[in-house]
Amino acid sequence: MKFPGRRQHRHYFPVDNKNPLTNQVNPSSALVQNYIVGIEQILVDIEAKVDQEFLDEFGLHRGMSQVISDEVTERLYKRLKDEALVNYEFAGGTIANTLHNYSVLADDRSVLLGVMSENIHVGDYAYRFISNTSSRVDLNYLQPVDGPIGRCFTLIDDTGERTFGISAGLMNRLHPDSIDESLIINASALVISSYLMRTKPGDTMTEAAIKAVKCANAAGVPVVLTLGTKFLIEEEPEFWRDFVQKYVNILTMNEEEALAITGIVDPLQAADKCLDWVDLVICTAGKDGLYMAGYVDEKFKRESEYPLVSGYISDFNRYEYSRPMRLQDCSEPMRIYTHSQPYMGGPESIKNTNGAGDAALAAILHDLSANVYHKNTVVNSSKHKQTALTYSSLSQMSKYANRASYEVLVQHSPRLSRGLPEREDSLDQAYWAQ
Repeated sequence: MKFPGRRQHRHYFPVDNKNPLTNQVNPSSALVQNYIVGIEQILVDIEAKVDQEFLDEFGLHRGMSQVISDEVTERLYKRLKDEALVNYEFAGGTIANTLHNYSVLADDRSVLLGVMSENIHVGDYAYRFISNTSSRVDLNYLQPVDGPIGRCFTLIDDTGERTFGISAGLMNRLHPDSIDESLIINASALVISSYLMRTKPGDTMTEAAIKAVKCANAAGVPVVLTLGTKFLIEEEPEFWRDFVQKYVNILTMNEEEALAITGIVDPLQAADKCLDWVDLVICTAGKDGLYMAGYVDEKFKRESEYPLVSGYISDFNRYEYSRPMRLQDCSEPMRIYTHSQPYMGGPESIKNTNGAGDAALAAILHDLSANVYHKNTVVNSSKHKQTALTYSSLSQMSKYANRASYEVLVQHSPRLSRGLPEREDSLDQAYWAQ
């Protein structure tokens, strides 16, 4: 199976830049502008090893997550740097992580919207964000601000207890005027997180995000929402249900966030419930793997060749070989589901869970954008007689997402540093054959 796209590196789906109908180089393919847009609260994650005396000095409560002022942040950061206490300093943010991973997997362009400090010094946090972000992520649309971006400190004591200090800086000052509507209209998808919708009075991020979402809805560009954290959803579940139903096409979450928005513990049942509101659902469930749910028109359903599995829904994976569609594009819609166990049973040692869901979403976005690219470059392909949302089947996407998240679990950084290992690897063969 070939996966369309203009990439120089080999991934799971190696490609040629050729029209498969003629097996000749397609001269128009270089003209196709295919990209994903994401809106982010730009921040850097800073991890350091400290003691109780250090926490007391800066008025931090051990084991708690707390907001700290810019003045305290500057003193704290300087002290950590002067005493070489910083273990890791990574570009952060769930959407920024997702776009970075997407660009690494696809070796293609994505566009990040947000704010960035006007004055950047070598080695500071703004510099760290830019230098740790793939060059394929277009940062040219970031709005300059006279002040710091967001910083999230993870301070670990001798017992392993984690204390969090969060400084928003000016990360929520993205102005609606900085949203280029033509950029949204021509995108393959718009990706946002729940964090954007709940900012302080005086901030303009929510207003900017809503403008982008409405623009995407009007242009038929899929809106992808990642729920971010269960605590935010638990505060106003009814608001989030209404928001998702009104604006969102693809919803991604973990099992805790699924419980918060649906009130349902079982991930498959929760995903099924979310199909009342959206077209496609991705739910990561830790050691239980990954669930996906979507729609397909009755005439395009494809039956699985894998053993059928029952849960909340009997034989729920029966049509997992189907390519998901938007509900509005189905004349006789039916719900389809799939589940993938953790890749190779999961890693022997998990070094980091932060960002695993972002990597899974990046894989799904890669498949979605590949579908747009193929539709634009191979116009007469029989593949597009079906108005599908993605290039691959629900089952194949689930495996791809699961495999991408595995790579994050076995490293400290929430961001992929390279594409996935070759599919021909013996371990990959065993996984993809299961």
